[in-house]
Amino acid sequence: MATHKSAERENRRSNARRLRNRARRTRVRNAIKKFRAAVSAGDVQAAKSLLPTTIALLDRTGRSGAVPMGAADRQKSRLTLALNRLAAGR
Repeated sequence: MATHKSAERENRRSNARRLRNRARRTRVRNAIKKFRAAVSAGDVQAAKSLLPTTIALLDRTGRSGAVPMGAADRQKSRLTLALNRLAAGR
């Protein structure tokens, strides 16, 4: 338990950041699940329309620090590869 005024303030700030980052990560995970569902269903059109929004969400989440930038880049690469494989018919 925080005893100093500044420590109490920092606790409030870190809790707010934690909740904000948690919501951002959840939003990204849901977008990725939606994209992967379209890919596994073989729906090229849906996957093509979902990819740019998912990549934009990953970029934003990476920039904000909720997800490490390298992890966001890796996810973007894997999602793009999945779409390219689907479009190629493999």
